[in-house]
Amino acid sequence: MTREQFASRLLNACASVMAAEQELTEIDSKFGDADHGLTMAKIARAITEAVEDADGGIQTMLDDAAMAVMSLNGGSAVPLWNTWLDGLQEEAPEGEEVDVPGIQTIFAKALEELNEMSGAQVGDKTMMDALIPASEAIAAYEGSDEDALFAAAAAAAAAGAENTKNFVSKFGRAKSYGTQTIGTPDAGAVSMARFFQGLAQA
Repeated sequence: MTREQFASRLLNACASVMAAEQELTEIDSKFGDADHGLTMAKIARAITEAVEDADGGIQTMLDDAAMAVMSLNGGSAVPLWNTWLDGLQEEAPEGEEVDVPGIQTIFAKALEELNEMSGAQVGDKTMMDALIPASEAIAAYEGSDEDALFAAAAAAAAAGAENTKNFVSKFGRAKSYGTQTIGTPDAGAVSMARFFQGLAQA
């Protein structure tokens, strides 16, 4: 996969998140601050601008995206996404191309970095409910086609986000609502699933 192809996927991912702004706001309005849609749209726009303006190779592009998000004011999503994006760039190649094993290394490192910061696991009703299955799908992929790799990740993220309807919130403001949160998906998991949905679009 070339840098330009990776950039295209990132732009599609951001477009997918921005298109979901109202959906994310509605979800977050039930048990949160109703600001997740706005925050994620800001994050997606920052990533978009950084990717479009980036010079250099894949690592530089991802580093620019992480830096752009770090400078934002927002809720808990901002430091979480900054940490994940910064993790992506840590193992990214400096050059213009990356193969499937390289993609797997990039996303494994990003998950490792965010795990250290978040501490949330599948079942805690957070963005990790989508990110962990997506990252595991990437790690488990045995082929050489990045289209199939990202399709598997997107499917796993979507299933993980949908599954959060069955859980009680354990983090954030929603935690205080206890079992009332069952039946509503987690906004953070849905936004992450939308991001992976866009990554699957070449």
